[in-house]
Amino acid sequence: EQQVKGSKKGAWLWLRFANEPWEADDSDFYGAALAAIAAGTAPGNYRARPEIQNNLKMLREYLNRESTAQPTFNRVVLLWASARLPGLLTPEQQRAIINDVLAKQGADGGWSLSSLAEAWKRHDGTPQEGKSDGYATGLITFALQQAGISPENAQHKLGIAWLAANQNKAGGYWPAYSLNKNEEHHLSPDTTRFMNDAATAYAVLALTEASRR
Repeated sequence: EQQVKGSKKGAWLWLRFANEPWEADDSDFYGAALAAIAAGTAPGNYRARPEIQNNLKMLREYLNRESTAQPTFNRVVLLWASARLPGLLTPEQQRAIINDVLAKQGADGGWSLSSLAEAWKRHDGTPQEGKSDGYATGLITFALQQAGISPENAQHKLGIAWLAANQNKAGGYWPAYSLNKNEEHHLSPDTTRFMNDAATAYAVLALTEASRR
């Protein structure tokens, strides 16, 4: 249920298991941004229905109010949402997120999720993985596309090239890494699969969008 009062007014209660990027203390914002994407994408001009205008107003106000305090990966989802729900961000706010994201692109053309997490530490004390991964590169490239970046933008083209070159040929997936623990130090492979699944979804979205432009 959407919160109608307090510091989370406009958002929804969310999972908090101290796991980034989906289930941490700042993940209320991530969930609210997903709700904005859903509302803006729903068919039948759903976002124009009179009965939800106050809900959308609260949602816009929450996302705008909390945006500057968010880690970059939450702001990337906000950028995506702003392309789906008009009035969520000003052009200047969109440009600020785009500039921040482009500045974090790696020399190989990809992005590393850990570079978007700022000071987040793994629970097991191991260092974050610094190399480019499919989750960050797929999500960022797709969000930039949704925000209207030119197909000819050099950094966009590098992101697409990274995705095209880094699919696991045997498994068909794109690799990604946990922000919360080093999978190699644990017996369960589930965290790797979970991140790889999400990375693959975003990579496919970005590559599909690129093929249409």
